[in-house]
Amino acid sequence: MSTTPRPPSVDTLARAMKAVDLPHAILVELAREAIAAGPDEWHTPAAVARAERYRQRLLAPVVNATGVLLHTNLGRAPYAFAHAEHAVNVEFDLTTGERGSRQAAVGGLFASLCGAEAAMVVNNNAAAVMLVLAALARDRQVLVSRGESVEIGGGFRVPDVMEQSGAHLVDVGTTNRTRLNDYSKAFTRKNADVALVLKVHPSNYRVEGFVEDTPVDQLATLPAPVVADIGSGLIDANTPWLGGPPPAWLAGEPAAKQTLGAGAKLITFSGDKLLGGPQSGIIAGDAALVAACMRHPLARALRPGAHVLLMLQQVAMSYLDRTAAQAIPFWRMVATTNQELRSRASAIIAAAGVGDTVDSDAIPGAGSAPGTTIASVAVRVRGDHLAALRHHGGTPIVARARDGFTYLDLRSVREDDDPLLAAALRACVS
Repeated sequence: MSTTPRPPSVDTLARAMKAVDLPHAILVELAREAIAAGPDEWHTPAAVARAERYRQRLLAPVVNATGVLLHTNLGRAPYAFAHAEHAVNVEFDLTTGERGSRQAAVGGLFASLCGAEAAMVVNNNAAAVMLVLAALARDRQVLVSRGESVEIGGGFRVPDVMEQSGAHLVDVGTTNRTRLNDYSKAFTRKNADVALVLKVHPSNYRVEGFVEDTPVDQLATLPAPVVADIGSGLIDANTPWLGGPPPAWLAGEPAAKQTLGAGAKLITFSGDKLLGGPQSGIIAGDAALVAACMRHPLARALRPGAHVLLMLQQVAMSYLDRTAAQAIPFWRMVATTNQELRSRASAIIAAAGVGDTVDSDAIPGAGSAPGTTIASVAVRVRGDHLAALRHHGGTPIVARARDGFTYLDLRSVREDDDPLLAAALRACVS
């Protein structure tokens, strides 16, 4: 006689999990999985836990208390967006009543913003680089310094992008030192057919010591257009939207206006890093080269949708009217003073009944300004509470832990979320 208990019906178990906010069809699927897994998984608490794990894998707002302002795993630049349920004139010219260009409006704004003849938008910076190479250098050579033939997050490697675009990579110089003469010699080699000179922002690392690279103004003297992947999307090294001198941590970060001013024919950069907007990639510069990119078949595959274009339009307008310091969350985080952060930390600790205030080092994140830090303030609590904070009811909180303490860096936290931190810390301790 079998001693194996009889499993519940799928419907009964699915209904037992209904406290977890998921569609009934998903709960039925999870109930089937639980029953198939055996008796240890088909009783109600285990089944509910299974459903909860599923729910936590879905996309949802979180509080970023890591101190990484542009956290790639948390969506990089936070940006709020709301749009009424109306159609959008994405490819409709309201002045003529005929079909228009998807790139005209937002591309025109970014051209003005960067001091470029023209600009266009694709879905990320990797796509921007790929499109430029495919449109302008297919079956031809592109010069890249060995020190800039990099790999960044997600396995994105410059040589692989070259290969996929159909361009031929020509390494010049050495890993740590590349001079103008290294590029010049590549033009005199046998079978030289150089379409572009590509300068790549290292993004997520910094080489120091016995190093040398060739600046854009020198590269611009070569007999081929210079394309600069500036990566992080700093618009202007002078940061006029901040109403004061540029922050010290931005020193050395390439900027769109200055790179084009130095002679680059095209620049590419991300929209969700220092620009502070949605995931996107921007190509800006010479009008004829941008037009060639627009005509390439890949442009249709890489084009953004209406929501991204509307968000980028808002972002560009905020820079142009110099309200970016208030309108863009990333720059609000940067501009918050440590005195303000200390005051917030004290209020959180008083409400939570636990913790102390400590100095902290925040970082820009997402490969922006690699190796630099921004002075910050954190709430410190003894013990590792990372899991409890992530699973706290309501909005999950992502923090850091080291040396037996949990740290919640307030520079990356919206002030409106401070009560969530206090309630979560109070619950953790109790």
